[in-house]
Amino acid sequence: MAPLSSALCLTAQEQHHCSAREEMTMNQTGQCLCGSIKYDITGSPNLVAVCHCRDCQRSAGAPLVAWAMFPESSVKVIAGVPKTINSSGAAMRSFCPECGTGLFYRNADVLPGLIDVQTATLDNPNSLPPAVQIQTAERQAWVPHLGTLKAHDRFPSGDEE
Repeated sequence: MAPLSSALCLTAQEQHHCSAREEMTMNQTGQCLCGSIKYDITGSPNLVAVCHCRDCQRSAGAPLVAWAMFPESSVKVIAGVPKTINSSGAAMRSFCPECGTGLFYRNADVLPGLIDVQTATLDNPNSLPPAVQIQTAERQAWVPHLGTLKAHDRFPSGDEE
C-alpha cells in the first residue's frame, strides 16, 4: 500500500511538492497566540494540505485550515499542556486552554501514528506551503473567488471602498 502522502499527490505539480518534502529534513518551532503552548518538530512532513471540511471550519472559526502531517514522534510540546477534545468519532483536536488557538489533530482510525499541525501556528508558516486541497466537497462556495477580490496589504482606512 502506498503511503498516504503518495496517494494524495495525484498531479505532477502535487508530486513535485510531495517529493520535495520527502527529501528535506527540517526543524520547525511553533506556538499558540498567547505563547503558553510551544512545540518543536523534527523531520519533514508526510503531507501539507488545506482542509475544507466543516469540522475544521467550525473548530477554527475559518473557511479552511492548513495542516502539515508528521509522524507523532516528530512533534514535541515543550511548554504548556494543550487541552484535547474528541471532536467526532476518533478525531481528537488539541488547542491552547488559555487562548483557544487550535494546534493539533489526530485520528487513530484514519491516520494511525500521525499528527496534523496547524501550519498557521508555526513560527515560519510560509516554510510549508500546501500541496493539495482536501474535503473540497465541503468548501465554502465563495472560497475559489478570493483571488478576484480587491486586496489591501494592511487593514484599509475608512475612506477606501
